[in-house]
Amino acid sequence: MDAHDRQMTSRVLHRHTAMQPPVAVRGEGPYLYDSTGKRYFDASGGAAVSCLGHGHPKVTEAIKRQADALAYAHTSFFTNEPMERLADRLIAAAPQGLERVYFVSGGSEGVEAALKMARQFFVETGAPQRRHVIARRQSYHGNTLGALAAGGNMLRRKPFEPLLVEMSHIAPCYPYRERRHDETEEAYGRRVADELESEILRLGPDTVAAFIAETVVGATLGAQPAVPGYFKRIREICDRYGVLLILDEVMCGMGRTGTLHACEQEGIAPDLLVIAKGLGGGYQPIGAVLLSGRIYDAFAKGSGFFQHGHTYIGHPIACAAALAVQEAIAEENLLANVRRQGEALHAALEERFGNHRHVGEIRGRGLFWGIELVADRATKRPFDPALRLHAKIKQRALELGVLCYPMGGCADGRAGDHILLAPPFIIDEAMIPEFLDPIATAIDEAVRAAG
Repeated sequence: MDAHDRQMTSRVLHRHTAMQPPVAVRGEGPYLYDSTGKRYFDASGGAAVSCLGHGHPKVTEAIKRQADALAYAHTSFFTNEPMERLADRLIAAAPQGLERVYFVSGGSEGVEAALKMARQFFVETGAPQRRHVIARRQSYHGNTLGALAAGGNMLRRKPFEPLLVEMSHIAPCYPYRERRHDETEEAYGRRVADELESEILRLGPDTVAAFIAETVVGATLGAQPAVPGYFKRIREICDRYGVLLILDEVMCGMGRTGTLHACEQEGIAPDLLVIAKGLGGGYQPIGAVLLSGRIYDAFAKGSGFFQHGHTYIGHPIACAAALAVQEAIAEENLLANVRRQGEALHAALEERFGNHRHVGEIRGRGLFWGIELVADRATKRPFDPALRLHAKIKQRALELGVLCYPMGGCADGRAGDHILLAPPFIIDEAMIPEFLDPIATAIDEAVRAAG
């Protein structure tokens, strides 16, 4: 059966039942190729995953070598060398106070583990009444039930709300739509950060376990950084009330914003840091939670273990692949390239869209950029969500040979369209028009059709 026949007779439940996606057969650098030979520029890294591009020989060789040596050993019986070496590397470069690593298979698993670590920490330290988790509206933390409950993505939450545990949600840091005209960025950041203190006091300071936030908001708000001072104020509030700070850097971390961890640019360190996507660059499914020494010590001095686990945590091949990805990023000095090409991409976006009548804002850091689209630039009025403008842009860009990451609902949970760009760290400046020109065409055609 050839690829075309396989596509037409697929027994797979794809992401949409009407979907007949192209069959990907090969990847090379920033490009993917389908079964017809068509080439696509992967300008979003899938979902901000493929930081190293596709087919990196160092990584594929590490996977083959590890498969030959040891494919799997359950962590209730054994540790393994790639897991230990990867943990050493991650902690050597971790924010201050993070001393241990718990490996998982992806971002949602990482958030679930972090939430349970926060809860167990207080059980172990004699404060079992601390049960509440506070998060933010217009956030996304994953699709498992605990992660979905923490997230504030209304479109993804709605069908499953009866199954979700109750969590509090405060305002996002979203200055484009929520900063008042009479506020400086710093004053706005202080105001929305102080909502955390108000919510802690409302719930009862001795009942709150953790606050979780994306350092740079990804899928739901389209590469939205916080304003200066916001996270320092958040850290102060958490410390004042003994609340653990969980930072979700599944999408924005591991170099995506120009530093290994996005929180480095905020001048803070969390108690728990969730990473995934760029950790393994898509070569294997892997994620991790980096936890502080005091959380580890609470487990060690208490029950002696973390009451959690999955079959494939610390998988030798996944860890070997992630180790090779991180080594390649360091050896090829790719974080410097992220900063350099990020500046070039930002400049190109401003040149192309800075005065576009349907582009409300261009935002981001490093090689992580969002374009928010509006029906009226002066009033910031979003397009009618029934138009599904973001989805049409994605489809047209795909036809033109470019992958971008679209989402709806950024304005208020229902309306608002944005496109997310997260090209691989290996790009050079000459490649930027390769993906930006087709995306501009797709945007222009979609908004013109929308009237």
